[in-house]
Amino acid sequence: MTIHQLSVFIENKSGTLLQVLQSLKEANIQIIASTIADTQEYGIYRIICSQPAKAYLLLKEDGINVVLSEVFAIELDNYPGRAAQAIQLFSSSGISINYMYSFLLHGKGILVFRTNDSEKTREVIANNHLSFVEEEQLNEIAE
Repeated sequence: MTIHQLSVFIENKSGTLLQVLQSLKEANIQIIASTIADTQEYGIYRIICSQPAKAYLLLKEDGINVVLSEVFAIELDNYPGRAAQAIQLFSSSGISINYMYSFLLHGKGILVFRTNDSEKTREVIANNHLSFVEEEQLNEIAE
């Protein structure tokens, strides 16, 4: 039910994002989705990519501050309000969404998110028969 995400901590200065992108490029690792949240001093660059374990080790070796974590990724029909319906299921169960981002894949909306209660989140996904994305699916897309 979960996929791996890289969270890269980068300074807000010229060239730091490029270093991450160049490292991934040289290793032939495909970025599938990404987002940057920033503060005054640093940014958190969240990445869904092919070969996340390899990317993690590579970035660590390059001296880049990176964390590999599990996040949820659910697949939704692409129509207005569908994300709200899905998030309502979690909210009604007392689950808080810590952060979320989304992208389109083969005409479906993909919501990537982290919650305050992974076990309860798994139950909501299973009990409501939500379609979730598996890492193998993402790797196939990236090939």
